Amino acid sequence: MKKAVVCGGGGFIGGHLVSRLKEEGFWVRAVDLKFPEYNETSADDFIQGDLRDIKVCERVFDQPFDEVYQLAADMGGAGFVFVGDHDADIMHNSATINLNVLETCRRRNIKRIFYSSSACMYPEHNQMDPDNPLCSEDSAYPADPDSEYGWEKLFSERLFLAYGKNYGMDVRVGRYHNIFGPYGTWDGGREKAPAAFCRKVAQTEDGGEIEMWGDGLQTRSFLYVDECLEGSIRLMRSDWTGPVNIGSEEMVSINDLANLIMDIAGKSQSIKRIPGPLGVRGRNSDNKLISERLGWKPSAPLREGLIKTYEWIAEEVKQAIN
Repeated sequence: MKKAVVCGGGGFIGGHLVSRLKEEGFWVRAVDLKFPEYNETSADDFIQGDLRDIKVCERVFDQPFDEVYQLAADMGGAGFVFVGDHDADIMHNSATINLNVLETCRRRNIKRIFYSSSACMYPEHNQMDPDNPLCSEDSAYPADPDSEYGWEKLFSERLFLAYGKNYGMDVRVGRYHNIFGPYGTWDGGREKAPAAFCRKVAQTEDGGEIEMWGDGLQTRSFLYVDECLEGSIRLMRSDWTGPVNIGSEEMVSINDLANLIMDIAGKSQSIKRIPGPLGVRGRNSDNKLISERLGWKPSAPLREGLIKTYEWIAEEVKQAIN
């Protein structure tokens, strides 16, 4: 039986990944600061621990593993990443985790490891036009991310690639673009835009008003979690290192995102514009490279994933009220 480790296995994407690997017949060990918040873990072994502690890493990587997925990070949505209040923690915590995980795997002669980077590492100056953002993989340099979160992701990409070059490790680097779906954070300040709007629409009566940061003209693409897993696993098992975008090419404005969720909910609501962190004006996954190298790219319509996500968050809101 093949064995895998999912670092960050108590989180949103990590929890889904544990379940996917179990379906494929893997023995799976997950590690995180906390257990999954909204459902039970399907991991064979769950270590509740802090990967900033090298001793915890040594407990996790105490035997050979066929695949290691490093998703653990200090992160959240725009209300957490772009306000500036958490920059030192984001950089220190995530970099320490990556340094510890890589070095422990090297010592254990564990070769194959996937790192989840982020589209936030792309230069801000290439994402000023909401209608024509440049996010092809070769546009990463000269580097100019718009946040310290993005700078840490860029550093860690290079860290993983250096371990691959110097120690013969089979590293894989995927740049995630706004992953969403059920069982993710939907309240409390770390939630991302799809979950935040699903919550607001669910909590507000038909004809009511929801809040939005800024003019809503900024653009993004959002990838449903199942397609994120498919792209990550395909990259992991390929003979290609990356880095590569793992995201949707279906770009929408934030206004369009909110209106799509209202339509799914069968509600008509007005939007109140308020100040808030916005990030870059435009971002969209460029999928030419992943299509060429893996013969695959995400294709599911945004609406399909939002229907599943809204239904789950609406039920969570209902339970919280009751």
